[in-house]
Order: sequence, then C-alpha cells, then structure tokens
Amino acid sequence: MSETKTKQSVKLRYLVLSGVLAALVFVFTAYLHIPSGNGYTHAGDGVIYLAACILPTPYAIAVGVIGGALADGLSGFPIWIPATVLVKAVTALFFTQKSEKIVTLRNIFGIVPSLITCIIGYSVYEALVIANGVSKAGFIAAFQQIPAYCIQILVSSALFILVGLALDKTGFKKSLLK
Repeated sequence: MSETKTKQSVKLRYLVLSGVLAALVFVFTAYLHIPSGNGYTHAGDGVIYLAACILPTPYAIAVGVIGGALADGLSGFPIWIPATVLVKAVTALFFTQKSEKIVTLRNIFGIVPSLITCIIGYSVYEALVIANGVSKAGFIAAFQQIPAYCIQILVSSALFILVGLALDKTGFKKSLLK
C-alpha cells in the first residue's frame, strides 16, 4: 500500500472514530445524566478524556465540542452551548495521545486541570450569562455547583480509567494505526 493511501486510511479511521466518540459523548451526556442545579451531572467527559488520549488533538477537540454541544442543544439546555464549546475544547488539551497506552500517569494527572476548567468555566459562565450580569450573589450561587462538578469529573474519571485500561489490554491504539 502506498504511503498516501496509508495516510488517507489513518485519517479516515480517525474521522470515523471521532464520529463514534462524539456520539458516545452525546449519549453519556444527554441520556445518562442526573439533573443538578441549573444543568445536569454526567459521565460524558470520560469519553472526551478517552478521545484526547486516542486521537490527535484537533479530532479530540471536535469530539468534545460536537458531542457536548449536541447534548446541551438537544436535551433542553441550549443556553449552555457556548460554555460547553469552550470548556470541552480546553479539556481535550490536558491529555496526550502520544503514548502507546491510554491510561498513563500524565493522562491521569490531566484530570485535575480538567476539573478546574469545568468548575471555573461553567461557574463563571453561569454567574455572568445565566444570572444576567455581574453580582456577588450570582457568583456565590454559581460556585455552589462545585460539588456537582466534582461528582461529574469523578464519574467521568472512573469511566475513562476503566475503559482506558480495557482498551490498553487489547492494544487498541496500535491496531488503530495499522
């Protein structure tokens, strides 16, 4: 097989896998969630972490943005789409796909800045946009959602680690590039 065909084949695999993972982000966000505060708590971020550890960064960002925005828009929370686009795009940057393994120490540590980004991004957005302006009460109310965000990241992290370890055992990343 020529080098050009091989590169096209890998790009096609990345594109197809991106579509599948974006659909999973949507399902794990829109349909497998628990209402909390002004939104809901879900495990969709775990799929974004997986995508960011498997796919090149632009594909991983697309997975998070498309899956998350569709979930917000189609589950009755379209006001959150701008925040989701920004938060999920940044979230994908904390993980790397450069290792042969999905679950690495670096990727596990990527969960921490993901949590911080989720808390700050959504809380500031809620305080400014949802509360219609800058106020101390708006910020206090927004940051009271921190426990829900922590639970969301905890559940997402468990999904990421369990599925990532299972995929690592199968040699998934190596087979993706063959």
